[in-house]
Amino acid sequence: MNEADGKQTASQEAISTYKEILKNVLDMRPSGMRRQLAQRLGSNPSFVSQIANPSYPTPIPAGHVEAILEICHFSPAERERFLAAYEAAHPNRAHLVRASEQGRALTLNVPDLGSAEKNAEFDRAVADFVTKMSRLLAPD
Repeated sequence: MNEADGKQTASQEAISTYKEILKNVLDMRPSGMRRQLAQRLGSNPSFVSQIANPSYPTPIPAGHVEAILEICHFSPAERERFLAAYEAAHPNRAHLVRASEQGRALTLNVPDLGSAEKNAEFDRAVADFVTKMSRLLAPD
């Protein structure tokens, strides 16, 4: 095995580690959690299955980590284990995850659009807007 293969294997093992933590958390939550998470991420449940399956090499995008931690209600210990494993797997993306944790919460009263799908789309649009605005304000 050459050096590149060794690094790829180590990276896949590190990804598998944080995915195993996510899988265990999801397995302990109510059955609708995967669908709720998919809606929040703007994806379908099969994407959530891929990012929560340690056998799949698909990494979790850094922009999804905070939503995953929030929706799945990670305990403080689970959160620390997950973040440490994520940082080990993706050292170049870790600052993106930790930066989003340093934010503050803001509660808004918004209209009910009459359907779960429209409400979820509205919520994602607001969250995307805030994320983009935060990036503009971040120091270079």
